[in-house]
Amino acid sequence: MIQKFLMGNEAIALGAIHAGVNLVAGYPGTPSTEVLETVAKQNDGSIYVEWSVNEKAALEVAAGAAYAGARTLVTMKQVGLNVASDPLMSLAYVGVKGGMVIVSADDPGPISSQTEQDTRHFAQFAKLPVFDPSSPEEAYEMIQDAFACSEKWGTPVLFRPTTRVCHGCASIMVKDTWDKHTIEGFQKDTMRWVIFPRTSYLNHKRIEERNPKMGDVFSEYRFNQVTGNGRKGICTSGISYAYTCEALEGNVKEDYRLLKIATAHPFPEKLALDFLQSVDEVMCIEELDPVLERELTYICGKHQLSVPIHGKLDGSVQTAGENTVESVKEVLHTYLGLEWETAEYPETPELPVRPPVLCAGCPHRASFYAVKQAMKGQKAVFSGDIGCYTLGNAAPLDMVDTCLCMGADITMAQGLHRAEPDAVNFSFIGDSTFFASGITGVVNAVYNQTDIIVIVLDNSTTAMTGHQPHPGTGVRMMEFAANATHKPDDICNRVSIEKVLQAIGLTSVETVNPLQLAEAVEAVQRAAKKPGVKAIIFKSPCIALTKSVKSCQIQENCVNCKKCIRELGCPAIVLENGRPTIEKSLCTGCSLCTQICPCGAISKEA
Repeated sequence: MIQKFLMGNEAIALGAIHAGVNLVAGYPGTPSTEVLETVAKQNDGSIYVEWSVNEKAALEVAAGAAYAGARTLVTMKQVGLNVASDPLMSLAYVGVKGGMVIVSADDPGPISSQTEQDTRHFAQFAKLPVFDPSSPEEAYEMIQDAFACSEKWGTPVLFRPTTRVCHGCASIMVKDTWDKHTIEGFQKDTMRWVIFPRTSYLNHKRIEERNPKMGDVFSEYRFNQVTGNGRKGICTSGISYAYTCEALEGNVKEDYRLLKIATAHPFPEKLALDFLQSVDEVMCIEELDPVLERELTYICGKHQLSVPIHGKLDGSVQTAGENTVESVKEVLHTYLGLEWETAEYPETPELPVRPPVLCAGCPHRASFYAVKQAMKGQKAVFSGDIGCYTLGNAAPLDMVDTCLCMGADITMAQGLHRAEPDAVNFSFIGDSTFFASGITGVVNAVYNQTDIIVIVLDNSTTAMTGHQPHPGTGVRMMEFAANATHKPDDICNRVSIEKVLQAIGLTSVETVNPLQLAEAVEAVQRAAKKPGVKAIIFKSPCIALTKSVKSCQIQENCVNCKKCIRELGCPAIVLENGRPTIEKSLCTGCSLCTQICPCGAISKEA
């Protein structure tokens, strides 16, 4: 064993490698992204690693390999599990041969997600086991247990770290040697691998018989444990367990009895029942939904125990947002009748307001501005999507009227058009999102002859989650392996967005550099005059991928009209003594401001 300082996601990845994982597939999504990236970096070439086009594709790729006996890992964030839910629900019935673990990282807050979705519900819904680590150290060990569990029971297993486990760091003892997993190969058996209704019925019965047995096994699992001797009970899991331990530091365990749950489903009922029979009441500390609280309430009802269960359902614990050590301490000290002292912190200095904004030089700003200028005086609705470009909703651009989920911009624009045919309906979608979930929406628009303008914001990367490649870049994760014959800057077969759109049936597809403002505006105006489905690909690389060039500067002939401030919202253009000035350390020289200045007072440095 050797000691390494690891982020939680790195620990999960290393644990999977040490479990002998053969294939890893996923789709980037904070807070899960680093899991797959770490496997790719640590790969000696024996593990197949891919960024799949979306979460559904990733799960199905992994399922196929697992049918053949490979150990497979799938990575995504909690809302990505929605996309993968179709194959997941069927796979729960069919089962697997090789160990298959699905990492679905939850995001309490939410910090970088649309919703505070709880993966534990999916485990209950799909009748699958779920592991819930409370620390990076546990995550490293537990993911190896998850693979063993998957193979023992012939089922996919969900693995649910939350943001603070994913991104927390710890010194961890890890293996310095491990065995590689041998793939046995696929054995044809239609009764097992083909999901006929009769087979599903029999498999459903098998699952219902299996899960109580699995719950009994989990009652003996080393990460499910009871500590303390008090008559007041506390039940917790995940990172909330760490907060609970810190909040109770210094208090004798005779004051409370603590039940830690690492497997929320199938629930370790025997362990929980023993716990409930030894306490007078219970406080449940958990993030997101009251899953543990409901389980304990059910067990009390089933076994006719008069043990009050407190938590989110009775308002004892906050129902939304992240837990913190302080919030947990306040709840527990009140519950246990302990002296509660509010921590005294130095007075926080007043900080400047920094609203989320597109980066200086971001091509998306130019794209939104071009459309806005082209549509002046016309009735138009702008449907947005998930990505950096959601920030196009902020003033002064104000160019995102709707945002629901990945790919919804294209289909929602169609619904908006049917409701208001007199409006020009635009959909804004990124290049990575286009491949992930946009293509079917375009097909729907062509098939149903809907008048919309599809704007593809092609910045040649998956920018929001850390600049991962996608099918349009021609870069694959296998090129990061230690013995890869290609390097990340090598290009293989790129998938052309323009050719895809043309193949679907669009007759009007233009590719324009949005930083060439006049050309971009004219392209939008042309598209708006044509019937049917039109597409404009605004193609310019993310500023994070290109080196900054000479910055722009404001000349003495500036009349202080502040148009550059009022219309662009570029963070590199600031007011100094009431006049616009350009912050050279931020300016990338994109020159969008030079093209809108009415008096030509902005130019690039010589």
